[in-house]
Amino acid sequence: MTHFAYTGSGPYCYANSFAMMFGADGPSTAVIEVAIGGPFGMQLIGGTLPFFDPYGWDPEKGFEVALSALGWTCDVTQGGEAEEALARLKAALAAGPVWIGPVEMGHLRHQPRMRGPIEADHYVVALEVDDESILMHDPQGYPYARLPLADFMAAWSAKTLIYGTPYTMRTAFRRTADVAEVDMIRASIPSAIRWLSMAGEHDMPAGSSGNAAAAEALARLIERGCGDDLRGHMIHFAVRAGARRATDAATCLERAGYVEAARIAGRQARLIGALQYPLVAGKDGEAAASLRELAPTYDMLRAALKGQG
Repeated sequence: MTHFAYTGSGPYCYANSFAMMFGADGPSTAVIEVAIGGPFGMQLIGGTLPFFDPYGWDPEKGFEVALSALGWTCDVTQGGEAEEALARLKAALAAGPVWIGPVEMGHLRHQPRMRGPIEADHYVVALEVDDESILMHDPQGYPYARLPLADFMAAWSAKTLIYGTPYTMRTAFRRTADVAEVDMIRASIPSAIRWLSMAGEHDMPAGSSGNAAAAEALARLIERGCGDDLRGHMIHFAVRAGARRATDAATCLERAGYVEAARIAGRQARLIGALQYPLVAGKDGEAAASLRELAPTYDMLRAALKGQG
């Protein structure tokens, strides 16, 4: 069966928040995700925390390259004390919606079961603010959500996240070039190759690994005993986001004429997606087997992209 593109819900807050800010003139979320670089690799942070995104990557590291490839720019402000950050936000909202993040998802108490920090990053679009609360579009599935201002400010401080600067917001999104989506995809290929190569310096905790080594290490970790925290992280976030990233990469690469790379990305999407049921059902041996099949595909994808580039 050939690759078939996916449309649906899922944990895709970064690309969805971008899409809201771009509006009707913006590219699809699939193209945004490819430009950000999210689909191009795998990492096991500290030997225990898996993500199906590049080694050493976080959403902030793909930001400037993504905007350039997409033909957009914006203004960024961050840091400082809470009072001045709130004043900046109020001033910015007078001109329109504001892109906010990263924030600590555990403080977003409009989401069920969120009662405090869970060390999970998230992105939202702020719409209105007053002295008591903030109105936002939360791409987790909560349009026009209202949250007490104290909870929002605690989330926006990002104190419990492993990356990001407190009180980061982006405003004044504007086009710098009229770029077709297929050209956006092609402009993102050099960045994708760099991420897949794991080149450069990365400030990663001891025991971290990427790509094939990460997949093999995660397979062994699961076989030794998949604890509740690891299982929950994978079935509620990592697998869902990873499978979607890979399927979006396959869709975009196929559109841009990278036929072999699209085939490999499609295979990655199937293998990552195949983890969901075994992990939910406790069939950990099956999950480990899928990860071992996944391991060599990262080098294969890099070679295919380089060979056609």
